[in-house]
Amino acid sequence: MAITTKFTETFGVEHPIAQGGMQWVGRAELVAAVANAGALGFLTALTQPTPADLANEIAKTRDLTDKPFGVNLTILPAINPPPYDEYRQVIVDAGIKIVETAGSNPAPHLPMFHDNGIKVLHKCTSVRHAVKAQSLGVDGISIDGFECAGHPGEDDVPGLVLIPAAAAQIEIPMIASGGFADARGLVAALALGADGVNMGSRFMCTVESCIHQNVKEAIVAGDERGTELIFRSLHNTARVASNQVSREVVEILKNGGQFPDVQELVAGVRGRRVFDEGDVDAGIWTVGTAMGLINDIPTCDELVSRMVSEAEEIILGRLGNMVEDDDEENVA
Repeated sequence: MAITTKFTETFGVEHPIAQGGMQWVGRAELVAAVANAGALGFLTALTQPTPADLANEIAKTRDLTDKPFGVNLTILPAINPPPYDEYRQVIVDAGIKIVETAGSNPAPHLPMFHDNGIKVLHKCTSVRHAVKAQSLGVDGISIDGFECAGHPGEDDVPGLVLIPAAAAQIEIPMIASGGFADARGLVAALALGADGVNMGSRFMCTVESCIHQNVKEAIVAGDERGTELIFRSLHNTARVASNQVSREVVEILKNGGQFPDVQELVAGVRGRRVFDEGDVDAGIWTVGTAMGLINDIPTCDELVSRMVSEAEEIILGRLGNMVEDDDEENVA
């Protein structure tokens, strides 16, 4: 059996599960493993130092899978912005057919992507932004609830409300992000009106994920309380792992500090050391509240297969058995 939704049909994947773009994590080995498991994986363009490196990573992924996969292009304000146009050109030239956009308005990128037959899945943190993206012509929405890692927006609306609120206004395929790690979450998202789920933290904690084993074991050992919300006072909220560095950042900003006061603490190079060297207190690193639902380190194939088969059992078994046929009851 299979769970077929608007998401699987539009984006050409077997299962309604995506591995979204994650800085330093969305590399060839993980993305190919996700694709081979029948889900949709995304390379993270800006994990690669240059556009040429991205081209090489796409080629490397193609050596590992013949299944569909995409590239995440996150556009964020920066003092020295990356050459976004060059990264975008590499995506087109490589023949990629699915792109996940995030961070800002996707409008400037849509003509080039659509002219080259590329479907665009846009990541949003609010209903109003999802509606706007739909009106611009994106092919799908990834809606991020307050539970998610990274930037959950400033509205603080959890998925239990955000997903059905968005589903009431979104007609194109929509997947749900934030707090998803197992079959129960997949079934819940489908029931709330989504067409699938997007998982970051759960895919970080798999055999094929490139991050250090110490970090994976910290995720398994952690619980749903193990994150901090930093940059709240700067209106640029980010959910990250609770560690010595993130707690210090929270304290400095709570006492009136500004970004220059924490800039060195939150430097990306320090965060990368966490994933590369395994010192979970070396810097800021991203993880969501789904950490409280992650209890093992499976292969991507084991994870996806388990989620789908258990989701089918929940839908057809536990939930199905709760529904009684009134006519049969009356006959009895």
